[in-house]
Amino acid sequence: MIRNFAHKSPVLGPDVWIDDAALVVGDVILAEGVSVWPMAVLRGDVNQIQIGKNTNLQDGVIVHVNQPSDHRPQGSRCVVGEDVTVGHRATLHACTVGNKVLIGMGAIVMDDVFVEDQVMIGAGSVVSPGKVLERGFLYLGTPARKVRPLTQEELDYFRESARLYRALAHQHATTSTACGM
Repeated sequence: MIRNFAHKSPVLGPDVWIDDAALVVGDVILAEGVSVWPMAVLRGDVNQIQIGKNTNLQDGVIVHVNQPSDHRPQGSRCVVGEDVTVGHRATLHACTVGNKVLIGMGAIVMDDVFVEDQVMIGAGSVVSPGKVLERGFLYLGTPARKVRPLTQEELDYFRESARLYRALAHQHATTSTACGM
């Protein structure tokens, strides 16, 4: 479902696919080829969410922002780069994620985190507020810690994952139908 909020409407680039069971609300910008899977929620009600080209937000992903406050007069947006795979049930809250990043299932990326390009965050990891994740490394744990450099195979997988999810979203868009009782 796509919904306006406070006179702000989501902006969808070409070839965006949003599952009927997902919710995209308010000040949300989805670039070309973005896919939003079942039960994902992108709630741009008090600030902006921006999702880059060919990024996929898998089942149950939550993306949210911070409203303006005394501590943060402008609030905090959530910005996600291009060719990013965000795994099932991951949460992104008022953070910045670079290009070609994989965020594992159930991971939590908290306020004011900055994830550089080409980073993998393991399933179930929690990235503490304000942390910077350095390009080219795998991060695991609670709190997430730098474990090792990424292999060339892992680096190559970023674009492949984005490509595969874009193709799968296209297949859903052109062949899925609701089943009746």
